[in-house]
Amino acid sequence: MAETKAQVYERVVRELRGLLDGLEDPVAVMASTAALVHDALPLASWTGFYRVVGPDLLRIGPYQGPVGCVEIAFGKGVCGAAARDRETYVVPDVHAFSGHIACDTAARSEIVVPIQTADGSLAAVLDIDSREPAAFDEEDRRGLEAIAEILKEHFRA
Repeated sequence: MAETKAQVYERVVRELRGLLDGLEDPVAVMASTAALVHDALPLASWTGFYRVVGPDLLRIGPYQGPVGCVEIAFGKGVCGAAARDRETYVVPDVHAFSGHIACDTAARSEIVVPIQTADGSLAAVLDIDSREPAAFDEEDRRGLEAIAEILKEHFRA
């Protein structure tokens, strides 16, 4: 019997806790998380992080999938909007999102979750794209926000 989406996220959370136990190297944390999440979500075409590298700038971090955009300003595209607003964006049709940045022209839907440090500063955003329309929903939001809470424990300001 196939896992439900909720069961997939429960499994990923368990595996991630074990995998990251005691780890405080943000690059290793992001790389391991991207690989684990990408492997768990069959509709994901790109899974990775954009790191905060300046007051209003994201730069690509560890990821799985085709080449992504190298830098994204806060407020630009879905990733920049999530960074600026510090909230999760679930976008069923990226072409309908005002200001969408087409890093992968085949992407059709996207979810972006802000990742905070233990003290509440923004460290990165977790970006997942799909080549399927409306691939992500509220179950994905809940699951990925649970993952973001785990990651918070592994980032220091």
